[in-house]
Amino acid sequence: MLKRVCVYCGSGVGGHDGYAEAARALGGALVKRGIGLVFGGGRIGMMGVLAETVLQGGGEAIGVIPKDLMDKGLGLTSVTSLRVVETMHARKALMAELADAFIAMPGGFGTVEEFFEALTWAQLGLHTKPCGLLNVHGYFDHLIRFIDHAVEQGFIDPANRELLLVDESPEALLAKLTSWKPPPVDKRAWATRGVKND
Repeated sequence: MLKRVCVYCGSGVGGHDGYAEAARALGGALVKRGIGLVFGGGRIGMMGVLAETVLQGGGEAIGVIPKDLMDKGLGLTSVTSLRVVETMHARKALMAELADAFIAMPGGFGTVEEFFEALTWAQLGLHTKPCGLLNVHGYFDHLIRFIDHAVEQGFIDPANRELLLVDESPEALLAKLTSWKPPPVDKRAWATRGVKND
């Protein structure tokens, strides 16, 4: 059962009206399912749109923000709970701890870095929480092609490719996250990948 979902998304709203619309749709879908939001604590961009939608719907929104960003006035103080931490590393660790699943929406370097860290932890068997891309208007199409290319070239195991869930619909993606069952992880097989035996 998903109690809270961590959503990584941009501190801007991007160049397409559909990105903010998708943030509002995801926020509404979380409220409808009674799932709380864990996010980066910002009041601007996609983060702000998403969190405000959840709060307006009566849902739970927990923000986690580094102190330096909070001091710059970027924190959304109207959230259910705002956790102020010292570093970006502490932020990511606490967000992961508070959440039962991870979603990436359109965003930049930070969004991709944070999501792929969570996905890498799943690959290593450090957690068994589902990870999904909300592929709004094909935003992640090129990234998905890269991942499939990495599988073809032998850098990502096909079994680990299955750790990544993708959908264009917030409702459909949440349904996939809710019903997902973690595959068994063979750490020994991962550790010996690429090692040639004579």
